[in-house]
Amino acid sequence: MKMLLPLFLATAGFASTPSAPPPAPLTGDYLEVRSCDVYTGSCVANSEMGLSGREGMLVWSVRSGEWKGVSLAGLKVIAVVHTEDTLGDVKYFPREGKAVLIVDASANSEQAAALQDFVKAMAGPLVREVVAVKPSTVDVELGQCSAGACAKVKAGGLVEISTRCLGGKDHLCGNEENFYPPLTRVQGAFTAFTELAAYRGPGLGVTWELTGKRSAYLATFALN
Repeated sequence: MKMLLPLFLATAGFASTPSAPPPAPLTGDYLEVRSCDVYTGSCVANSEMGLSGREGMLVWSVRSGEWKGVSLAGLKVIAVVHTEDTLGDVKYFPREGKAVLIVDASANSEQAAALQDFVKAMAGPLVREVVAVKPSTVDVELGQCSAGACAKVKAGGLVEISTRCLGGKDHLCGNEENFYPPLTRVQGAFTAFTELAAYRGPGLGVTWELTGKRSAYLATFALN
């Protein structure tokens, strides 16, 4: 009788239901710009600590995949953050900050909510207090050169970013390194030179326009 039980269950309408396919991994490109040098020597970094580097902009450009069952393929989101002190190594010196989230205007309501949830999961305490969520067209061009460090980002009249590859003239003391790691989980991060990083929107009590900093990271992300 035991040998016939699977056949009996199947013929009686009790066949097991195939499991649902796993969600598609979320993959894409990432750009981060801060208001202090991230590629620098300790002498320069120490002179900036506590005085600058409280601001940052984190840009995610999704290539494909889902977040908690919602497709985010082709969408972008930006977190503009402002903290109480210099943004350092968040593993050892986590900062709590205020944030304005700029959400791709082409996202529907479900996707917009998923993008916000994704940013909160990725940025953690940096976006502890979301003071505003602003839909906007978000134009992102990342890795537009042979070395991959040239990027342009524009989100309405709120955010504008332009980066290029680091060159020989960008090494000031000869003792530079990636002094601060990226602010979130990414793969293959490398530094770039910031030609322009501007936030011109409300919500944070501060706006900025910075030029000529070694303050950007480009990377990719992949989440299951």
